[in-house]
Amino acid sequence: MNTKSVVLIVDDEKNTRDGLARALKRSYEVFTAESGAAALDILSDTSVDVMLSDLRMPVMDGMTLMQRALAGSPNLACILLTAYGSVETAVEAMRYGATDFLTKPVNLKELELVLERVLRSRNAESENRQLREQLDLKFGMGNIIGNSPQMHAVFDTVRQVAGSRATVLIQGESGTGKELVAKAIHQLSSRNHGAFIPVHCAALSLTLLESELFGHEKGAFTGAAERRKGRFEMADGGSLFLDEIGEIDASVQVKILRALEERKFERVGGQETVEVDTRLIAATNRDLKQMVADGDFREDLYYRLYVVAITLPPLRERTGDIPLLLKHYLDEFNAENGRDVEGFSPDALDLLASYNWPGNVRELRNVVEQTVVLSRNKRIGVRDLPGHIRDRDDAGVSVSVGSGTLGELEKQAIAQALKAAGGNRTRAAEQLGISRRTLHRKIAEYGFEELK
Repeated sequence: MNTKSVVLIVDDEKNTRDGLARALKRSYEVFTAESGAAALDILSDTSVDVMLSDLRMPVMDGMTLMQRALAGSPNLACILLTAYGSVETAVEAMRYGATDFLTKPVNLKELELVLERVLRSRNAESENRQLREQLDLKFGMGNIIGNSPQMHAVFDTVRQVAGSRATVLIQGESGTGKELVAKAIHQLSSRNHGAFIPVHCAALSLTLLESELFGHEKGAFTGAAERRKGRFEMADGGSLFLDEIGEIDASVQVKILRALEERKFERVGGQETVEVDTRLIAATNRDLKQMVADGDFREDLYYRLYVVAITLPPLRERTGDIPLLLKHYLDEFNAENGRDVEGFSPDALDLLASYNWPGNVRELRNVVEQTVVLSRNKRIGVRDLPGHIRDRDDAGVSVSVGSGTLGELEKQAIAQALKAAGGNRTRAAEQLGISRRTLHRKIAEYGFEELK
């Protein structure tokens, strides 16, 4: 079976056409065409990876050919050849879909490099697209990346619960992807025609949170210049996602409980009862059951939320997904930043695989973005990794639960991030991929209060 990439060379000059074909035939399957019309005939019955076309040709120029070719083959990579003096035209063509352009006479070494880069990028996009299609086909949630047994169990539960009206509680550490799972539940449900409204409870004060959730009447408080709908109303017919629900005050918990049980409430400062058909999906990184025992969370609301529970595993418990996540975010940030980073060195991969990831997938995503943006090499090496990963005490040593309790590993990672950030908690939280509020709680929990 032929595994060579297919290149179509289009040029009305026979010598140029034949010369390029001879140069490329050792590495590629090559077709040639002397005109735009002939090229379209070949494209109609041949799967072509890259079309290499002269920009200036009689009857049908390269720009017109490219536009017609892309209309029939959207994934075709197009490289235009242009004589000196028409570079501006070639740049304009790139706005309409050209992948790259080269000036004539063509430098064959430069052409080979451009073809390699174009095909590598094209193959990466194709692999990523196929992966997403496979995830969509099997799980219906290609925005969540994971192929471990733990994530398969999560996918199965999401599909089972999505079609019901049940309230769902998503549990997991910060950065594990709770909002992505909530969105997947909404998209797979019959409510996907309605709105998905997220509320990050920890970011709002008590007064503001109540108004955000339930709305307010004109004059309800200073600054309330007009009636305003709350998130429960905005999500009517759709889904309301309450993230970090363990952070809300008891007085707001009461109103949420009533809205869940009776599907009705009053706006702040109002007497009119508002009825809604809103599905609630909640998430927490805290132990709500322990909070109930400690008197910090209402027991009746806890059991009303705990109809269906989905627990997302931390990244350290599904390390087999790390290479998949690294590739996914590498492709994403290469495309977003116009970079062409090929991957990670073996030593860098070892460090990333052995790291504890207290900030989970969010931290991994942040690390990949940082390294892609700052890396000066084609391959990310150890020196390109953030200091709290590169210079940690256990660097180069495979970390497992057996090498210490999870609490000890997390404490170590937080201490290293604080040291690397010079004690600045905001920077340390950013490095770890967790919220500043979560970091403060962990600092108090592990006795780091002396670090100011």
